[in-house]
Amino acid sequence: MNALNIGNLRVNLPVIQGGMGVAISLSGLASAVANAGGIGVISAVAIGMTEPDYMKNYREANKRALRKEIRKARSMTNGVLGVNLMIAVTDYEELFTVALEEKIDVIILGAGLPLKLPKYVADKGIENIHTKFITKVSSAKAAKVIFSYWAKNFNFIPDAVVVEGPMAGGHLGFKRDDLDGELVPLGDIVEETVAELKHFEKEFDKEVPVIAGGGIYSGTDMYEIMQRGAKGVKMGTRFVTTNECDASEKFKQTYIDCKEEDIKIIKSPVGLPGRAIRSNFMDKVNSGNPEPFKCYWKCLKSCDSKNVPYCIAQALHNASKGDMDKGFAFAGSKAYLATKIQPVSQVVMELKVEFYRKKYLEYLKNFLGQRFIPERINIPNVIPYINIRMA
Repeated sequence: MNALNIGNLRVNLPVIQGGMGVAISLSGLASAVANAGGIGVISAVAIGMTEPDYMKNYREANKRALRKEIRKARSMTNGVLGVNLMIAVTDYEELFTVALEEKIDVIILGAGLPLKLPKYVADKGIENIHTKFITKVSSAKAAKVIFSYWAKNFNFIPDAVVVEGPMAGGHLGFKRDDLDGELVPLGDIVEETVAELKHFEKEFDKEVPVIAGGGIYSGTDMYEIMQRGAKGVKMGTRFVTTNECDASEKFKQTYIDCKEEDIKIIKSPVGLPGRAIRSNFMDKVNSGNPEPFKCYWKCLKSCDSKNVPYCIAQALHNASKGDMDKGFAFAGSKAYLATKIQPVSQVVMELKVEFYRKKYLEYLKNFLGQRFIPERINIPNVIPYINIRMA
């Protein structure tokens, strides 16, 4: 399990914790993952809902809350921290500015094509900026569009790419029809993106690691996708059921209680499909009973607030606080595998054990050839190998 290198930033554990909003991944979870060696990520979307004056002054509340959470996380870790930004929110550039001012290590840009990166970043000279920029895409084509635009207009390119496949949780960068039937394998998208970026790596003389996300839950998943060219993984769902996750215990229990058939594709009020765990709230809305709300501002550019059945930001915030009757939980396709709430450190240990167990078995398979019979492998004998590798 090699370290993830993003420019001069070294991440010993090649795991980026997914930025989950609203108020699911804040300073608590981000700092714990950073302490475990990965990149801990604070979700900036509607982060100001944790502030008392959000309804009256949402822009200032969002900026204040983001700054507060970054500083709080910094007080709890010396590890690598990131901020996840949705380009689709109306105050995207303001939150982007706060993250830069706080010298966050990484900014992950998703929910749209970040073609309008604030010009002053380029004016300052990218070499003078501490922060690394990671774009999140769902296809090699989207990656090419972003890289081509940045190269032409700013004379620099993103430092890394997250490829998020159709098995991810939350809002998805796919059409509804693409999510029915057989899904495009994440490994295929990873390989296509790796190939697409080679030209830009050569032109700018820098390595651009591809990080895979969506349906990555175990160390075995990690090993398999990294064999397809990914240098790291992004994991959100696996970290929800941890002690340090900032969501309420009721929210976490929703993951533990759900079955595979409870995880559904929904139509979000913002016009995108999303993956979530079925709830009474969702059943009520789907049956034609809207949840009344008053929109004081348009926090998401694509939201038609006058014609949607509920406010998704409010529903997600309600859920994060444990009010599942007035909200729902976004979740990845493998959320049903959660069985307990445990510390982040234990999750990371399990990921490593699973990763090296898979690696060891693959080694035996290649070494033994036709003599390899998985059922005859004495798994306890794998543990010394794992311990040596982890040490």
